[in-house]
Amino acid sequence: MKLMSFLRPDAKSAWGVVRGTRVADLSALAPSLRDALWAPAALAEAAAGAADFALDDVTFLPPIPQPEKILCVGLNYLTHIQEGGREPPKNPIIFPRYANTQVAHGAPIIRPKASVTLDYEGELAVIIARRCRHVAKADAMAVIAGYACYNDGSVREFQRHSSQFTPGKNFVGTGGFGPWIVTPDETGDITRSHLRTRLNGVEQQHATIDDLCFDIPTLIAYCSTFTQLEAGDVIVTGTTGGVGAYQTPPLWMKAGDVVEVEISGIGVLRNPVIDEA
Repeated sequence: MKLMSFLRPDAKSAWGVVRGTRVADLSALAPSLRDALWAPAALAEAAAGAADFALDDVTFLPPIPQPEKILCVGLNYLTHIQEGGREPPKNPIIFPRYANTQVAHGAPIIRPKASVTLDYEGELAVIIARRCRHVAKADAMAVIAGYACYNDGSVREFQRHSSQFTPGKNFVGTGGFGPWIVTPDETGDITRSHLRTRLNGVEQQHATIDDLCFDIPTLIAYCSTFTQLEAGDVIVTGTTGGVGAYQTPPLWMKAGDVVEVEISGIGVLRNPVIDEA
């Protein structure tokens, strides 16, 4: 299944199941999508008889508009580690992203007034299905609600102010998330999926998910050790080689650009870029 949050044509917030070019509105079942992630089988059944809308008639929202936690992983693809001349980390590098930095599929990513060094980072997002703690690697796949595309837009100048990545990763309107969540039964083995990032139609990043330094079960086990994961929490698993910062000259996103993150088996997250007003 594909699960999404959206604004209906009457501007009411809703969530539901995507069926081809339409979405079934299931918002009567629960206040938000994150409240229903634990029961995917029931959602599929309910969608069969629900009123629906054409995707062209709704406005996409981030699949989980207000996750309690967004945990991002730094330096987690071997190709990205190598292009920066670094050694693989001994443990996952985790930093937070805040919910108000996220934008939906089709919404603009905002280049801030503070810096022109806005870079793309195409990533796979893992969405947690239910509250969990101390999850063993062997059990990690059972707590995954699904996967989505993510663009961890990074203001490099602020990211490099210190060893802490947080400032450069939390400018408002820099994190693309969407277009929807795809459940694991539909994606199959996600490690075989291809991750691609295109800027103005030109491919800049391409890797398979199995290039991760710390795989998905390891990340879930690690994160659930130091915090209690909740339904709808998002783990953004890292980016691959090809970021703009390491190109010559650097390739920064600017107003008028269009950036796309595509993951096979999930879809395409597309965002235009604008300057902060």
